[in-house]
Amino acid sequence: MQTNSPIVVVTGSAGYIGSSVVARLASRYPVIGLDRKPPRELPGNAHFLECNLTEDASVRNAFDSIRRRFGSRIASCVHLAAYYDFSGEPSPLYDKLTVEGTARVLRELNQLSTDQFIFSSTLLVMKSVEDEEDEAITEESPVEPAWDYPKSKLKAESVIRREHGTIPTVILRIAGVYDDDCNSLPLSQHIARIHQKTFHSYFFPGDPKHGQPYIHLEDLTDCIERTIGLRDKLDIDEVFLVAEPDIVSYGEAQDILGEALHGMEWPTIRIPKPVAKAGAWVEEKLASDEEEPFIKPWMVDLADDHYPVAMDHARAVLGWQPTHRLRHTLVEMVRRLKENPRQWYETNGLQVPEEVTDQSETSESHRQEARMRQ
Repeated sequence: MQTNSPIVVVTGSAGYIGSSVVARLASRYPVIGLDRKPPRELPGNAHFLECNLTEDASVRNAFDSIRRRFGSRIASCVHLAAYYDFSGEPSPLYDKLTVEGTARVLRELNQLSTDQFIFSSTLLVMKSVEDEEDEAITEESPVEPAWDYPKSKLKAESVIRREHGTIPTVILRIAGVYDDDCNSLPLSQHIARIHQKTFHSYFFPGDPKHGQPYIHLEDLTDCIERTIGLRDKLDIDEVFLVAEPDIVSYGEAQDILGEALHGMEWPTIRIPKPVAKAGAWVEEKLASDEEEPFIKPWMVDLADDHYPVAMDHARAVLGWQPTHRLRHTLVEMVRRLKENPRQWYETNGLQVPEEVTDQSETSESHRQEARMRQ
């Protein structure tokens, strides 16, 4: 099926971000999604091709299929596929998928007529600032990734600069992504701790005035769409920070969530990092496979990280700025949690607490009794 319109290729198209990007772009472009498994839904004007980015032959075959079926004119390739793991354990997939997979995609794109390559990097490649009074981070600020995931992204950025050939590139250094249901593991864990009033919910080993920015999924897909639409006007190698311009600090998030969940501000008690790290280590060793704790010892060292960002470049060049704010959406997340606790926990991939299970069973029993009386 050859097309007269230039197509958009999206790697990692079946994932959380990828499926939303495909849905957003399919109304304007023919979209070809590449992933190991097909998505649950595929909008009109979108197509799926199986592709394993860790294998040369698989990537080559996928792009050969694109050339035969859809033509060789690529408006943009949105490269989202990458390896990510909160365990902190080293993995060869950081190199095989994130770094080498990026090189494989670029080699194939250089054989086609490609207008643009968009890479989804992470804001975490940037160096954290020392305190909340420091200047905001810009695209020109120093980089200093602290763990394997952002390190692999920075390596991939170097690959792009080396392998892109004549293809104009855009590197989006993206903050943590969330939506109205949450769908952010750090945020959902934070909400769940306060919802369940766990012992951990009161303690934090870092400065509670520090925090990391986030970006709503709708704002991110809007940014990507604008970046593609402006491909003829951008420089050959652009970098943009993609984040909300204001940070909800850990302490502020505690208070917002405590008020929304329980009608009260939630105290934050700062504990020494060695104590927190020892506690996380013990919990990890004692936990079962079904109840593996989220907080790992390596995370404690990053508790003071602080990433205030300046959005001037994206605003000036793309005409883009976020319309959502996490501090407001946290309240909506809690509303949805209260409305259907079991669904919220399941949506966020968290174990449903016993009290939620009991409440759901009691509610279902009452509904059945009411139907019987009718």
